[in-house]
Amino acid sequence: MKKHQVNWSQLLTALGVGLGLLSGLQAQTLTWLGVLPGGSWSAAKAVSADGTVVGQANNARNRYRAFRWTPATGLQDIGALPGFTESWAYDISADGSTVVGYSRGSSGDLATRWTNNGIESLGTLGGSQSWAVAVSSDGSVIVGVALNTDGRRRAFRWTVSEGMLDLGTLGGNLSEAYAVSADGSTVVGVARDASGYDFAFRWTADFGMQNLGTLQEETFGSKSLGVSADGSVVVGWSRFRIVNFVPYRAFRWTADMGMQNLGALSEDDIGSFAYSVSADGTIVVGYASDNGYRPRAFRWTQATGIQNLNEVYASLLNNGSSLAYAEDISPDGRYIVGSGYNGETSRTEAFLLDTWRTGDTNGDGCIDDSDLLAVLFAFGTPGTGLTRHEDINKDGIVDDADLLIVLFNFGQGC
Repeated sequence: MKKHQVNWSQLLTALGVGLGLLSGLQAQTLTWLGVLPGGSWSAAKAVSADGTVVGQANNARNRYRAFRWTPATGLQDIGALPGFTESWAYDISADGSTVVGYSRGSSGDLATRWTNNGIESLGTLGGSQSWAVAVSSDGSVIVGVALNTDGRRRAFRWTVSEGMLDLGTLGGNLSEAYAVSADGSTVVGVARDASGYDFAFRWTADFGMQNLGTLQEETFGSKSLGVSADGSVVVGWSRFRIVNFVPYRAFRWTADMGMQNLGALSEDDIGSFAYSVSADGTIVVGYASDNGYRPRAFRWTQATGIQNLNEVYASLLNNGSSLAYAEDISPDGRYIVGSGYNGETSRTEAFLLDTWRTGDTNGDGCIDDSDLLAVLFAFGTPGTGLTRHEDINKDGIVDDADLLIVLFNFGQGC
């Protein structure tokens, strides 16, 4: 059935709005996040549902500092534990309430949580150091790595009520947790088996730690780095033999299909690495090397296969800019963050790639009646939570400016 659409272009013209004002509004956007005052680089590690970004950057004293970025505030140093001089931010909850990472001082590193109530250490497993790597959607469950009393690295799961829980290993002496499902029930990472090999794992309270294996039985080594909202889809990398060459290959795992090889951008490469996956498990991001052995950010879907983001969004890259690493994707697949080369400033910077068309509130690629109605129904709200996409210009309120943007772009992509 053919869609019947209102001719908003004629309406706007009748209102005296020139169509020349509309050019360029329908495109996706790439935002370079800059650096801290006096700093020289930045790298984004995670993004919330509304596009808030966290990562690390150096400051004027060339020290690592965790940052939080929003369109309103720009890049902000969020500090470190008292007495600690450096900090790293690795993840942010989907609701934006909690940032996790670690702080570094003279005695080592400690897992750190940032919330509206301040900054705090998560402790250790009896050893001297710990590192928080990922957080659940509401900020209540945090996972990462900590040293135990023997000084061994162990994957942990932390909650306010239970503190830090050692998730064990696959029979060896090491484990590390890198991602957690939306509700905190599923944890993924890497663990060592009794033979001394490291494999991707998936952990749940009911079944404990499960070895996910590799892409080929005769190869050893894999690591899981991302997990879908319900814990059913896991992504990461595995060794993969090609004749006498054993590069790395990004994988997507499900219980039914096992590990799926996501391919590479070049056959003459060192590999591909999957870092994150959308909430529904359908979109995977990471990086792979190209023919020149340069890291290039990629996106994978079942329909498109692996895509070089530098080619897909070439129109957004100016002055020799490039996207090197895609580190995270927002739950709905809209935002991709990572780091690359900003040709305009000639430095490595964090980036935020908005893959939706301007004015497309539901991400279906078509700016139509549903987007117009979404803005109208959200009119007057702060544009957070469920109405975050309706605040199109990110000024903190859904108002007539957002409505006009939809009208200006009506029909694009349909």
